[in-house]
Amino acid sequence: MSPENLHILLVDDHDESLFVLARLLEKCGHQVTTAQDYASAVAAATGAARRFDLLISDVGLPDRSGLELMQEMSSSHGLKGIALSGFTDQLDARASEGAGFARHLNKPVVFTELVTAIKDVVGWCPQAQESMGAAFPSAN
Repeated sequence: MSPENLHILLVDDHDESLFVLARLLEKCGHQVTTAQDYASAVAAATGAARRFDLLISDVGLPDRSGLELMQEMSSSHGLKGIALSGFTDQLDARASEGAGFARHLNKPVVFTELVTAIKDVVGWCPQAQESMGAAFPSAN
């Protein structure tokens, strides 16, 4: 895995958040595969020609929780993950950690915080400096 060119599985059921965050990550040179629910994410990971380096997922998904997704991706594919959530208390952050997420970020996510989290979890992208000020919309 090259820290400058990660293959990221990005999961969020909010269309605008998914689109904006995917574009920002792609601008930094990453390959991003998107999914809007648990089932699509599992299918993407199962059918991927190349193994994902990182899962970034909303905790509140329409068909199952992002916590369940992290547990599945960790056990089946050895993925590390970053949780995105509109749920902001310490219990939610602990639940994310308990499911295997390395970080729990509150929505709306500030891109600089995501950059720091990715760097801490897997090492990352010097080109990110150009995109640092961006944030993307909240969806709970």
